[in-house]
Amino acid sequence: MKRIPARPDIGHLKKQAKDLLALYRGNDPAAFARFRDALPAAAGKTDTTLAALGLRLHDAQSCVAREHGFASWADLQGFVVARRAQADDPARALLHWLRLVYAGDISGGNHRARPTVAARLLEDDPALPASMPVLGQDPYLACAIGDEAALRRATAQDPGWLHRAGGPLNLPPLVAVTHSSLLRLPAFRERLRACARYLLAAGADANQSAGNRWPPASLAAPSDTERLSALYGAAGQNHDVELTELLLGAGADPNDGESLYHSLDQPACTRLLLQAGARVTGSNALYRELDLDDVATLRLLLAHGGDANEPARGAPTSDWGTPLLWALRRRRSPAHIEALLAAGADPAATTPDGTPAHLVALRFGLTEVARLLQAAGADSAPLPPDEAFVAACARADEAAARQVLAQHPGLIALLGDTRLKLLPELAAQGCTDAVKTMVSLGWPIEVRGADIDGSALNQAVFRGDAALTRFLLEHGADWRTLHGYGDDARGSLSWASLNEPEPGGDWLGCAQALVAHGMPAARPDPQAPDAVLVGEKRYWFSDEVTDFLLGASAAQG
Repeated sequence: MKRIPARPDIGHLKKQAKDLLALYRGNDPAAFARFRDALPAAAGKTDTTLAALGLRLHDAQSCVAREHGFASWADLQGFVVARRAQADDPARALLHWLRLVYAGDISGGNHRARPTVAARLLEDDPALPASMPVLGQDPYLACAIGDEAALRRATAQDPGWLHRAGGPLNLPPLVAVTHSSLLRLPAFRERLRACARYLLAAGADANQSAGNRWPPASLAAPSDTERLSALYGAAGQNHDVELTELLLGAGADPNDGESLYHSLDQPACTRLLLQAGARVTGSNALYRELDLDDVATLRLLLAHGGDANEPARGAPTSDWGTPLLWALRRRRSPAHIEALLAAGADPAATTPDGTPAHLVALRFGLTEVARLLQAAGADSAPLPPDEAFVAACARADEAAARQVLAQHPGLIALLGDTRLKLLPELAAQGCTDAVKTMVSLGWPIEVRGADIDGSALNQAVFRGDAALTRFLLEHGADWRTLHGYGDDARGSLSWASLNEPEPGGDWLGCAQALVAHGMPAARPDPQAPDAVLVGEKRYWFSDEVTDFLLGASAAQG
C-alpha cells in the first residue's frame, strides 16, 4: 500500500490518476499491471482485454485510491480533506474527525458518515482522539471508538455520566456508541458492541436519544421534536443485527419514529423490530419498501399488520393515495401487486384526481399488472382513444400509438397535465423506449414532473443516461429548462456526476451531449479553485466532467 504524506495534496493525486490514464491509453504494460492489481473489474484480464475496456478517468482514480488503501476515490478525497483540515485548523480537528464518524443528523450537517476515512486517520495516528486539545480521555469520545476500558474508568469516577449527554457532540453515551459508523467496520464492531453491553449493564437507559441536528436544525440548536434514539443508530443507521437485538432485549422502544423506516435496507433488523412490536401503520414503511423494491420485505411488513390501503402521508406519496398506487408509480413487479392484493389492497383504488388503479398501470406501461387488477375486480371496459394512445406509448408500442393518433390527430393536445407528465416520469425510471416513442409522436418535450419536477432531459442527465440525453437534445429539448430545485441541466449534471445516483451512469457522455447542443463549456473560477463557471454560475462536477468542460472551453477558444 502506498504511503500518504502528512500534508497530502489532492491535486497531486489527481495528476497521478491522469498520468496513469495516459499510460493506459498508450498501451503501457506497467499501467495495465497496476489496473490488474488494484481494480477488481480488471483482475485476471489480459492487456488486450483491458485495452478494449476503454477505461476512463474515474477508473484511474479508483485505481490510485485502492493503491493507497481506500475502496473509492471519494474516500481518498475525504481522507485528504480531513488530514488537511486537521493540519490547517487544529482547534477544530476533533470536530472534523467526528463528522467522519457520525452522519449529519448527529454531528450537524447533511453529510453521510465516512467510517473508512475516520478509521484510516486513527490508523495513521492511533492517539488521535486522546490527543485532541482539552478533551483528553473524554468518555464520550471513547464511545465513538469502542474503548470499553475508558468507559469503565469514567463510571468509577462518576456513575452519573451514564445518564447525561455530553462530549463534543453533546450525546448520551449509548447514542454515541450505536450511531458511530465505525460499527460497520470489522475492526471496531465487537468493541462497540461490548461498549453497548457494558453501558446497558451499568444502568444506561436503552431509550437514550438526542435531538436531530439535520438542517435546519444544527449541532448548536438540535430539534426539540425530532429525536434520534440509540435503537435508530443500531437498526436504522448501521444496520447491526446483534446490537439491535441487544437494545430491544433491554427495553428499547421499536416505535421511535425512525428505526423501522430506516431498517428496511437490512431485513434482519426489520424482522427484529416487527417481532418486538414495531407498528407498520403510521411509519410510512410500506411506501419506503416500495421505493427499495424488495418484495420479500414488503410481504414481511404486510404480514405484521401493514395496511395495504394505508393513506399516504406527506409529499410525494400523498399525491398517489395508497401503497398500491404508489407501487404502480414506482413500476413495481406483478409480484409486488399480488402481495398487496393478497393483503387486501383495493384493486379499484383511485388517485386523488379519480384515475383508477388499472388505468394508472397502463399509463406506466404495466400491462400484466393491469390484467392482475382487472382479474381482481377492477374495471375491464375498453379504453377510450386517449387512454389507448397513452398506454401504447408507455409500453413503447409505436405502431399501435401511431394508429390511434392517425384516427385522432389532435389527441395529444387533449391529454392534460397529469398524463403529459408521464414523459418525465418514465424518463426518471429509465423507460428509454417509451420516452423515445412519446417524443417521436410529438409529446411536449419540456413538460416537467417526477421527483425533481424536471423535464425529461433533466431526468436523463440526472440518471447519467447519455444516449437518452443525446436523443432528447436532438429532438429539441432545451438544457435551460428548469427543474424543481431552481436550476437547469447544469445543476442536474453537477449533483449527479458528484453523487452518482445511478450505478454505471455516464455523466461524461451527458456533458458531451449538452455542450454539443449549446450548453456553455466551463472556465476556471478564480474565487473557488475546485469550482468552474458555466455561463455565469458556479458549479462543481466530477473531475472527469470538469476536465472535459474545461477542455471544451479551450477548444472553443
